[in-house]
Amino acid sequence: MAIKILIADDHGVVAEGLKSLVNAQADMQVVGCVRDGREAVRLSLETSPDVVLMDNAMPVLNGTEATRMICERTKTKVAMLSMYSDPVHVCRALQAGATGYVVKKSVAKEVVDAIRVVHSGRRYLSKSLADDVIDQFLGKGPAEDPLQRLSSRERQVLQLLADGYSVHDIASKLSLSPKTVETYRARMMEKVGIHNLANLIKFAIQQGIVSLD
Repeated sequence: MAIKILIADDHGVVAEGLKSLVNAQADMQVVGCVRDGREAVRLSLETSPDVVLMDNAMPVLNGTEATRMICERTKTKVAMLSMYSDPVHVCRALQAGATGYVVKKSVAKEVVDAIRVVHSGRRYLSKSLADDVIDQFLGKGPAEDPLQRLSSRERQVLQLLADGYSVHDIASKLSLSPKTVETYRARMMEKVGIHNLANLIKFAIQQGIVSLD
C-alpha cells in the first residue's frame, strides 16, 4: 500500500516540485497540498495521511505549531522541511513531535529517504544537521529557546500579530474576545522582555515564527 503524503508549503513552485517528486515514487502518493498551517491541521484530521511534509515557515499557523497539533490529535508522522539549520530550530521541531527534519537545500533523494524512515517509525535528520545537533547536546546542552517561555496560544497570537492581523481579526480567527487577545499580547511581551509591537514583530522574525519572503 502506498504511503499517503500531505504536503504543507506556502510556496507554489516548491509544493509542485515536492508533489512531482513524491508521486514519482512507486510506494508514495500525495493526498493533498495546503498552504498554511491551520489547513495542514484540518486536512490531517480529515484525510489521516501517513506523513506530512511540513514547511516550517507558513502563514496563519507556522509549521512547528501545526506539527504540535497534528501529533497531539493524530497518529500521522511529520517530517519538517526548513530553511533553518541551527540546533534551536531542529530541537524545537522535534519537541513539537516531528520525527524528521530536512533542510530545504537537501537533494531530492534525502526528502524521499526521510519520508520512508519517518513512516517506518524512526527519526530522520539531514546528514548536515546530525553532527551539529549532537555537538550542541554533548557540549553545553541546547541553547535556551525563548519561545518555550510562551504558551501555545501565545505563540499563535504572536504569529498572527507578526503577519499583520489586528487584535479584532485575531480574536475572530481564534474565537476569542479582543480583550483576551490583548491580555495574551501583554503577557507574551512581558515574558520575552519586549515593550512595543515593532520589536515584538522583529522577535517573531528572528525566531522563525514568520519569514520575510
